[in-house]
Amino acid sequence: MSDEKSLFPLMLGGFGIGTTEFVMMGILPDIANSLGITIPQAGHLISAYALGVVVGAPSLVMLSHRFAPKTILMALMLMFTLFNGLCIFAPNYESLLVFRFLSGLPHGAFFGVGAVVAARLADEGKAAQAVSMMFFGLTIANLLSVPLGTYLGHEWSWRLAFVLVAIVGLFAWLFVRWWMPALPMDNPHSLRTQISRFFRSRDAWLIMLATAIGTGGCFCWMSYIAPLLTDVSGFDASSVPYIMALAGAGMCVGTIIGGRMADRYSPALTTGALLLAMAVALILVYLLAGSQIGMLIMTFITGALVMAVAPPIQMLMLQSAKGAETLASSVLQACFNIGNALGAFLGGLPLVAGYDFRSPQLVGLAMALFGVLAIGVLMNGWRNRVSSELEAY
Repeated sequence: MSDEKSLFPLMLGGFGIGTTEFVMMGILPDIANSLGITIPQAGHLISAYALGVVVGAPSLVMLSHRFAPKTILMALMLMFTLFNGLCIFAPNYESLLVFRFLSGLPHGAFFGVGAVVAARLADEGKAAQAVSMMFFGLTIANLLSVPLGTYLGHEWSWRLAFVLVAIVGLFAWLFVRWWMPALPMDNPHSLRTQISRFFRSRDAWLIMLATAIGTGGCFCWMSYIAPLLTDVSGFDASSVPYIMALAGAGMCVGTIIGGRMADRYSPALTTGALLLAMAVALILVYLLAGSQIGMLIMTFITGALVMAVAPPIQMLMLQSAKGAETLASSVLQACFNIGNALGAFLGGLPLVAGYDFRSPQLVGLAMALFGVLAIGVLMNGWRNRVSSELEAY
């Protein structure tokens, strides 16, 4: 197994990022009351963060491509700590909106660079498991720091949630400095060459589509899970945080399983299989929404599938973008957040049309199947290329 001590800073960074990304869902009413805004306005703080991820993921990687990975990771975690720290002192909604956008900038770049570093630190045949350890930090945040931050926001002040995030970010920066080995730069190609190779790659575009649309299917479920549980399944609103913790437990398990599957089988085959499993899970959620026991089981399973697909699709992108791995990995993180936004938007369309809270699952089903199709086209292209090379030989 790769050096767990070297991977710990990546996991801790993922823990901090997961905290600031997901704690907002729990403290939105507190922020709205404190700043005198509506809850929909407060929801723009989530969108601002996601926009920051999409903008920052490729741009910060391109700006920092001349530096060593450890230096980049330290700079990104310093930005993360600073901008989340500024959220503590935001005097009004407008300033908090700006700080949330800035807080999102290092998110995708950290995961993008971190995935490449984790793969380089891994033992032979264990690269996906090493990458999954970084995402494990994000999932464990849903079990520990997100509930804690939500409690602090409800009982004391929403600003304390960002104090928690800033403290985690500071420790992550310290551990990157102390425990992360000083790996040399391993990409001899110029930035222009990397961009040209990556964006001209048919495989890269198929993987991006599978990520932005295919994995976006799970966000049709996640975005509207609270009203689904209360209005359709009949759970009391006070039970929702505990059920979300069950989803978080599933995410932790799924991250580990996805990494192991990607190392045992091919990342492409694993990604396609998990997206297909996600489609089946969304059908079952639709059919079992009226059963409380069924929904508890499916909440755990669907939560597991949400994160199980992250390590294999990350490895698939790394394998398919030789010579531009860091850029490709960071762009993939932007695609995940595009999927987040698409899932929430497209999943909400049937609700606007008057359908019940089960209907977003059908939109998610279509999106997940599109992802399966994209991976199928990718693998078929590989087979055709191999066949052509054999015939030429």
